[in-house]
Amino acid sequence: MQTKILITGGAGFIGSNLCEYFLAQNYLVVCLDNFATGHRHNLVSCLLNPNFKLIEGDIRNLADCQLAVNEVDYVLHQAALGSVPRSINDPITSNEVNVSGFLNMLVAARDAKVKRFVYAASSSTYGDSASLPKVEDVIGKPLSPYAITKYVNELYADIFSKTYGLETIGLRYFNVFGRKQDPNGAYAAVIPKFVMQFMKYESPVINGDGMYSRDFTYIDNVIHMNELAMTTQNPVAINTVYNTAFGDRTTLNELVNYLKEFLAEWDPKIASVPVVHGPNRNGDIPHSLASIDKAKNLLGYNPQFSIKTGLKEAVAWYWQHLK
Repeated sequence: MQTKILITGGAGFIGSNLCEYFLAQNYLVVCLDNFATGHRHNLVSCLLNPNFKLIEGDIRNLADCQLAVNEVDYVLHQAALGSVPRSINDPITSNEVNVSGFLNMLVAARDAKVKRFVYAASSSTYGDSASLPKVEDVIGKPLSPYAITKYVNELYADIFSKTYGLETIGLRYFNVFGRKQDPNGAYAAVIPKFVMQFMKYESPVINGDGMYSRDFTYIDNVIHMNELAMTTQNPVAINTVYNTAFGDRTTLNELVNYLKEFLAEWDPKIASVPVVHGPNRNGDIPHSLASIDKAKNLLGYNPQFSIKTGLKEAVAWYWQHLK
């Protein structure tokens, strides 16, 4: 019997990469997406695969969730409205999708007797905690509506584990980047946005002095982590949360320099594009760095892609697909 996985938000950046990976591993893959932020073009290769099924639906609708989990062994829940600024501009919709939608998925997974529910948590949960590196059991107060929603996910998952016996694992993603990440739109992530601007010889705007730092995490590390969380047989490793990162931090100034360096290999003129500094962004935390010891010890996590190796791959992908 082939194992069947449901990937919610499967047309999004992380979700579509997971769909492709698990299809290549010969799993049956169901994708649930409402295409609010995901794209059909992310699924082009998947749609040709007989082991792939696309359900166009919304996690805010319980019936869609119930349809999607039918005969599913594992859920990889990626569907959410990301972005701190988006949640500040429209907290109600972020809450409906990220909290009510999440609860719908938990209920549907519980009722379908899914073996395990692995979900995208967020490093934003660390909030105003000043300690570095970030360790899973030390968090602060959330700094945005988005951060609140992702923390509530962890609380609900914990209750469903304890109350209903549903196995859950949360993955606190740290600034994930890589192929298929959307460079367009008001809430585009910093790396693809800057790449696109450099390719057009436009000056990217860094919020603040560029000394804020992040633990940028390449998509293949995230795929590796999802697979470990889904398949682990270690009883101590379930019903908890893990940092999903590389375990190193890079300032925005360093990031821009790497991008210019790698893009200049494709077009030397990019090396001379200047950078502009703007005001700090509301709700941003100054520094983010993950401890990945827990994931290493309990799951055997061993991320292969540093910021530089990941950026080189990502830049090559963007150049070949978006130029």
